[in-house]
Amino acid sequence: MKALILAAGYGTRLYPLTESIPKPLIEVGNKPIINYIFEKLCKIKNLDEALIVTNNKFYLKFKEWSEKLKGSFESIALTIINDGTNSPEDRLGAIGDINLVIENGDLVNKDALVIGGDNLFDFELTEFINLSREKSPDVTVGLYDIKDKNQAKKYGVLSVNKDNQIVSFEEKPKNPKSTLIATCLYYFPKQTFNLIVEYIQETNKRDTTGDYISWLYKRAPVYGFVFSGMWEDIGHIDSLKKLKEDYLKFIMEVK
Repeated sequence: MKALILAAGYGTRLYPLTESIPKPLIEVGNKPIINYIFEKLCKIKNLDEALIVTNNKFYLKFKEWSEKLKGSFESIALTIINDGTNSPEDRLGAIGDINLVIENGDLVNKDALVIGGDNLFDFELTEFINLSREKSPDVTVGLYDIKDKNQAKKYGVLSVNKDNQIVSFEEKPKNPKSTLIATCLYYFPKQTFNLIVEYIQETNKRDTTGDYISWLYKRAPVYGFVFSGMWEDIGHIDSLKKLKEDYLKFIMEVK
């Protein structure tokens, strides 16, 4: 299995902070957000490589970061992939970047654990991986109860049946039916990569993973795993400010 970290966004909602630094390299508790993700990845058995897909604007930033990282996470090989884009206007989108990695052959014969590089969480991934492997060759999505319908409007809102299969999905609904949301955490078995190609060909969409899951669950079983603990999506300046205000408590819980 390989981990694929999505880090090719331009973070426009966090400007001017992210005009010179990508979101995953923003420091919380004196270290980049992406370092916390790597700490979780190191605990996963049979994970042999992490791929970080970024853009041309921030490629050298990630290369510099990876040089500083050497020796810290020796159990996982690290590859930085440049998607070749230079601005928000020509970005490939999350699904476009996943498809690029598949087309390049970086995931040949390997299942993919896909994580958004701006996600910060304190829970372990072992149970999620175990359920995902049990449900393979179907896709599994990491879910989180945000417990606030106003906050849920910013995300994909889902419901699952007794077998943990997703039975409804609404991307950024005006009136959420629940507070259960999709995080940017997915397990894509290698047998499902062709469905990403099919989705792009049918819809001509490459942007959000949420739109892809909304399309997919109507065509094939998709399962959800509800995480408990703390989770933050650093998508807005308010969420970053709140996280930094509370980071001492958060970091203690992460450890």
